Amino acid sequence: MGTSDIAERPSEVISIRNLWAGYDHEPVLEAINLSVEELDFIGLIGPNGSGKTTFFKVLLGLLKPMHGEVRILGMSVQKGRRYIGYVPQSVEFDHAFPISVWEVVLLGRLGKRRLFQPYTAKDQTIVANALRDVDMLHLRDRAISELSGGQRKRVYIARALATKPRILLLDEPLAGIDPQAGSHIYELLKQLNRHLTILLISHDIGAIAACVKTVGCLNRRLFYHGEKQITPEMLNTVYNCPVDLIAHGIPHRVFSSHFIEEIKQARERGGRE
Repeated sequence: MGTSDIAERPSEVISIRNLWAGYDHEPVLEAINLSVEELDFIGLIGPNGSGKTTFFKVLLGLLKPMHGEVRILGMSVQKGRRYIGYVPQSVEFDHAFPISVWEVVLLGRLGKRRLFQPYTAKDQTIVANALRDVDMLHLRDRAISELSGGQRKRVYIARALATKPRILLLDEPLAGIDPQAGSHIYELLKQLNRHLTILLISHDIGAIAACVKTVGCLNRRLFYHGEKQITPEMLNTVYNCPVDLIAHGIPHRVFSSHFIEEIKQARERGGRE
């Protein structure tokens, strides 16, 4: 990774100030402010249509803000986005197309070389290390279509790692995979967080609770206090729905004992009604 654009490793890797963004002059995100420190692991939750994917599009430079400023490692999004690795919610591919695990991850090196320039020994080493990091190197020659959902997710994470990012963005990383595979993915993410800043978005509170360091709620506006603590007020503001619909199976350590008691009382009231 080149460092000519970065004088030093800043503690703030993403800076967002008064961000407004949307489509056709209609805002989806409103007045977003966020400071992401190096090696943060932030989980952003919110209902479908809350602007989570739009938020990532802005960070990736795929959507220009209506208002506000976004800086990546102190640079503009257009310059800083090359230090971001992205794992989408789903990847569409032709199951009949014979592309191997190795070839999928090698695609992560496309943006790191000139047009028509052949892959180098360095590229090969980076791809091998990325697959080793996600424990998929032994399946390097397997067709991607032959893998399970959890295995494919690991390959897509490896493809993102092959870009040599400092920041990793994941959109609904457990979508379409079983709970056991999901637990393995999150253990992997905790390991990667030792040297990568991670932002993860999901509508499933319980799924992200086990691994993130801090949690925020996003629904057009962002409610984030740099803590792994979600208050009833935050949830009521973001979801506008009964608490027990989103509280099922959540590890209690994410919430205060007061909040857990409120959940119990809400369920009891519901039973009497």
